[in-house]
Amino acid sequence: MEVLGIDIGGSGIKGAIVDTKTGDLISERHRIPTPQPATPDNIARTIKEIVDHFNWKGKAGSGFPTPLAHGKCLSGSNLHPSLKGVQIDELFKKVSGIDFTVINDADAAALAEINFGAGKNKDGLVAVITLGTGIGSGLFFNGDLIPNTELGHVTYKGEPFENYAADSIRKNEDLSYKKWGKRLDKYFKHIELILSPDLFIIGGGASKKMDRYIDEVKINAPIIPAENKNEAGIIGAAIAAAEGIK
Repeated sequence: MEVLGIDIGGSGIKGAIVDTKTGDLISERHRIPTPQPATPDNIARTIKEIVDHFNWKGKAGSGFPTPLAHGKCLSGSNLHPSLKGVQIDELFKKVSGIDFTVINDADAAALAEINFGAGKNKDGLVAVITLGTGIGSGLFFNGDLIPNTELGHVTYKGEPFENYAADSIRKNEDLSYKKWGKRLDKYFKHIELILSPDLFIIGGGASKKMDRYIDEVKINAPIIPAENKNEAGIIGAAIAAAEGIK
């Protein structure tokens, strides 16, 4: 099935047509800067620009960088406070004129990894953890998504763990990879204690640098890098639309 996949980020909104049977992009990616301010109406207009760019009339899916429940924003996250409570899938459908499936952006990236990456054919409980501006998560049991987990928001010293161990914190505090790895060790030990997953997969930009910090992460579960990189969010959003995941 061919589906338009769109990945919404804090700096850019990018889309492409995806063959959901193979995970291949069958068009060039089209990117538009995320509007500022990133209000619901401004984002919806940008989504329509992407839909119109591809002259798309079929199904579409989008990854969205806020906590979601059945297509509704539970908070504005880092985009805009006015997003809280907005039914994003219905807004996108109203503005674009086509059916939209909207899921959390980390769930979207994780769907790509489970279907076409390091998580393919992996049974049991698999946690895909994205390390970037924040800490995102996608949780799967025997290949089925358990949606809307926010494992970057488990707390450490009264703050979300992502405020202590995200890749952006490493950069902002100019931490060595060894010191950052020790912070990640605390994080992954905490998640392992709660969930006892069979496998961790690290996504985000940090997945390409695992050799610099992974020796500091001393957990029982195996931990491996993701295989899908910049296109994972687009691919996963398209899969969600094709399979009706919300």
